Amino acid sequence: MQQLIVAEFRRLLATRLWWIALLAATGLGGGLVGCLALVGPEHFSPPMPGLHTAAGARLVLGILGYTAFVPAAFGTLAVTSEYRHRTVDVTFLFAPSRWRVLTAKLAVFAVGGLCYGAVLAGTAAVGLYAGAAGHGSTVGVPVGAVAGLLGRLAVAMAVYTLLGVGVGALVGNQVAALCLVIGYLYLGEPVLMMIPGANAAYPLLPGGATAALTGFHEVSDAMAAQLPTTAIHLVSPVVGALVLLGYTLVAAAVAVFAPLRRDLA
Repeated sequence: MQQLIVAEFRRLLATRLWWIALLAATGLGGGLVGCLALVGPEHFSPPMPGLHTAAGARLVLGILGYTAFVPAAFGTLAVTSEYRHRTVDVTFLFAPSRWRVLTAKLAVFAVGGLCYGAVLAGTAAVGLYAGAAGHGSTVGVPVGAVAGLLGRLAVAMAVYTLLGVGVGALVGNQVAALCLVIGYLYLGEPVLMMIPGANAAYPLLPGGATAALTGFHEVSDAMAAQLPTTAIHLVSPVVGALVLLGYTLVAAAVAVFAPLRRDLA
């Protein structure tokens, strides 16, 4: 198993995907958070609490939860590329024990997702404090609380990476899998939040669980205020973490077992 894991790491690092993912994490973390902090939430439309308040600081950081479709897309792209270019066939021929190969891949993608989340969190912290300094403001949340929130976001990004891997392993077709993942996470869940009655399911979906984990409820509150829908009540952070854990286990099972009976072309 160790040799398979090392081989999968070499395979991943031999592609351009890993550094593109890290560049995206840096841009979304440091770039997006830095710009939002520099502008100041009080200058948003509609105006939000400033960075000097706990609500304003959590708002700026919590927005990163809505970028989770990016690591999910990278996870999907990584696994479907192997089916598209048929490299997985060679791997299965040299290592006939498919479940060991797939478990090794899953472990590597989990580490890759954590690395993405760590870069996102680290650059977001730099962007937050640099933007606040440039704006002439302080951050209304203690450093320990900021670190905890960013740590939860980093873990959530790893979960979304595995969700993307699971969808890619199940669908197989790269274009279809990417459309499904990006369409659902980027458009599907936000649209669901606008539908009366149906939005009651949102707290138990990946996006709702992530919002609960980070305490980011501003978007759901704004939609409830502007649209004729009932207010969305997010679950507790602990329940949100358990929901994401459940999705992780399902995605891991799909990633391992879905390709076991798939014929080689």
